[in-house]
Amino acid sequence: MTDQRSTRMAIAFRYGSLTISAVGLGWAVVFAAIGWWVVVALDVAIIATGIATYLLIRQGQLAFGLLASQVALMSIAITMGLLLDVPNAEAPRVTHLYLLVIAALGYLNYQRQKSYIQLVLIGVCLLAFVVLASAPVALPFAVHMPEVVRSIGTWANTVIAITMLAGCIYAMQAEFTRQDGFSRDITAALWNNEFHLAYQPQVDLARSVVGAEALLRWTNPHRGTVSPAEFIPHAERAGLMVPIGEWVLEQGCRTLADWAQHPALRELTLAINVSASQLLHDGFEAVVQKALATTGADPRRLTLELTESVLVTDIDLVAAKFDSLHELGITISLDDFGTGYSSLSYLRRLPIQQLKIDRGFVQDAVKTVRSASLVENVVRIGRDLGQTVLAEGVETEGQHALLAGAGCVLFQGYLYGRPMPLSDFERHVEVEKGTPSISSELLAS
Repeated sequence: MTDQRSTRMAIAFRYGSLTISAVGLGWAVVFAAIGWWVVVALDVAIIATGIATYLLIRQGQLAFGLLASQVALMSIAITMGLLLDVPNAEAPRVTHLYLLVIAALGYLNYQRQKSYIQLVLIGVCLLAFVVLASAPVALPFAVHMPEVVRSIGTWANTVIAITMLAGCIYAMQAEFTRQDGFSRDITAALWNNEFHLAYQPQVDLARSVVGAEALLRWTNPHRGTVSPAEFIPHAERAGLMVPIGEWVLEQGCRTLADWAQHPALRELTLAINVSASQLLHDGFEAVVQKALATTGADPRRLTLELTESVLVTDIDLVAAKFDSLHELGITISLDDFGTGYSSLSYLRRLPIQQLKIDRGFVQDAVKTVRSASLVENVVRIGRDLGQTVLAEGVETEGQHALLAGAGCVLFQGYLYGRPMPLSDFERHVEVEKGTPSISSELLAS
């Protein structure tokens, strides 16, 4: 779903860039016929900006292409407002209306990908609009057009700018509606049992399965399979990760309790992801205790994975929560280690028992000596602090060999198994252990 949305956005901006080029081309033809070559030069700049943006987006450089085009179009609009579109008694200034269009496009891009640079560009566009709309500022060498051309240009630019602005407003409304509908669907998914867990094996040096990570999946009857990369960030923004996280925790504990009844599975561990908002929510420790007590799961087999984003919050509060969870016997794992706020002092201070090397480091380790050395240092740091180190995202034999040579003892990735339904995971362990799984026993009975 995320890929589809990005594709739709890219197509929309590509057609928008071609529209800008077409507008520039139309005015270039008009002013070339008149012989106003200074104006033609500005129109050529508009055409070039639109084409360059189109090509950048086609090459996958959507973010850079949009930012660059906004800078160029904003500069052209301000220049035209000061040089060619000076207000007088017969005709007002209108080219500054395009600054609102550029700001609106910038806002759409900001909703797609948060960026400080984008916010600055939006602010500059709005400030320039206010100045040009409020004062008859002009360059000393401003060009005075014939009144007929000026009158036609005033009406044409106003219609074009307002039409483009209306299109931006429609796109905003469509996005807001989509997000509202998305929030309602996520909320309904909890009640309609649309969420499920997939289990990805975690193995030791001998490649024997020692546990699994429970990964949240969502299948909606209308949207189909929705990527976690889309619905999890959206659920975070909508404040829905706390109830969703509680559901995942309860389901995971039930699985652990079921495994405890089976000889081949009772020694397995289960890792469950916990978001920062979920951890910092009041009463999170009580929720964990309730899930363990209700299901009868062994807390020593439960691993809670948290990203480094929790370390930039109230560290005293985080430490207190970690201590409470650790006292229950739960293992605390720091997920995606090295991609966020890494601090050796925090690793030493907090009761963290496991580090998960980010998949980006794993994939780069076989490509450069520097990355391989970095992985070795992470493993060494973990061992020195008494923590186990798990490498995730392992996909090749070369990556496994390098990580094993560096001292890593736990692994996870496509090389050992993709995320799979619970029954398939249990069957996977059954084949490895040579004993019947829970599902097999249930079928036999």
